Amino acid sequence: MFGWTLHGDGRSIGAGAVVAPDERLSWPRTMGIGMQHVVAMFGATLLVPTITGFPVTTTLLFSGIGTVLFLLITRNRVPSYLGSSFAFIAPLTASAGSGIGAQLGGVLVAGAALLLVGLAVKFAGARVIDAVMPPVVTGAVVVLIGLNLAPVATASYEAQPLVATITLVAIVLVTVVGPGMLGRLGILVGVVVGWVFAAVSGGLSEERVAALREADWIGLPTFHAPSFELGVIAVTLPVVIVLVAENVGHVKAVAAMTGRSLDDVAGDALLADGLATTLAGAGGGSGTTTYAENIGVMAATRVYSTAAYWVAAATAIVLAFSPKFGALVFTVPDGVLGGATLVLYGLIGILGVRIWMDAKVDFTDPVNLTVVAAALVAGIGDLTLAIGSVELGGIAWGSVGILVLYPVMRRLARLRRA
Repeated sequence: MFGWTLHGDGRSIGAGAVVAPDERLSWPRTMGIGMQHVVAMFGATLLVPTITGFPVTTTLLFSGIGTVLFLLITRNRVPSYLGSSFAFIAPLTASAGSGIGAQLGGVLVAGAALLLVGLAVKFAGARVIDAVMPPVVTGAVVVLIGLNLAPVATASYEAQPLVATITLVAIVLVTVVGPGMLGRLGILVGVVVGWVFAAVSGGLSEERVAALREADWIGLPTFHAPSFELGVIAVTLPVVIVLVAENVGHVKAVAAMTGRSLDDVAGDALLADGLATTLAGAGGGSGTTTYAENIGVMAATRVYSTAAYWVAAATAIVLAFSPKFGALVFTVPDGVLGGATLVLYGLIGILGVRIWMDAKVDFTDPVNLTVVAAALVAGIGDLTLAIGSVELGGIAWGSVGILVLYPVMRRLARLRRA
């Protein structure tokens, strides 16, 4: 399993060639590429706990451990880093009042559900996903998860508008005109630029800066135990749909880039991601997902070696044992988060639209049109209703609405035509 074949002379890649998952370059070059993967995942993986208030180093630790599990379970056939999923930001923010224990319970249950999906796909085949969650449903849930927290992003922006604007402009400029790898790190660069501007202009919290000074360089991550509240679980469970879409898309993208069929490990990939998220929820980290940022590194370098991901995972685990590092990330002010999330939440929503476009979903079909319309307004408007003592928000109602209404309305439409 760990016997990577040396690609060519280990120093160069021929024209039109790629370094396959079971190959590697020389170890110094492999370590360098592994560090690039760390840089690629860094901004997004750390931004999620920064926004949600989760322990940064704990999240980083479980992302590294999750990546190791993923590589083991997929038998080193699928190169991927498991970083923090943006999809969890909405339910974690919405359930912040319930405490981190209840939030972790939601993450754990979502991970367990994804693990079960992985088992089902492993034994029934990848086509079961399209049967249960067709693109019209998947896209709608992704859109409403992304846009449900738009008011949170704008509130953070309004708290420090100048800092937020500097951050936003930096993100857009670097993403649009940044060359090569720099362009793929737009959010990370924007957050750094915004932080520096806030530090120079007095926009950092003195309390958090003091905590940074006092933090130890080496120490254990902060662990928390989960608790379980039905309302928080109901808000968090729809995230599973996003995780499935991201995971399946990642496996398909890697298969296309490497020219190798990976259909037989699609279930393993979902199972591994589910196990990693479950473990994170059990210990205090945010849920994980396969990272598109790292696909960019692979596309740029033409190196798909899983050896580089072992390097990235090991590096993340080592960094997780530095409280000083976690305290530094936690100094990021509201304005920087506002500028970054204004883009991030929109990107999640656009991902749902992309799912519709790639699948050529027909919105002249009255079933697609009306069911999606109702679900989106419930989600984006944050429709909040109580069932007994359990209060559910827009993400839960929008997701449940389309998951239940779509198959029922589709069946009724077929009966009418018959």
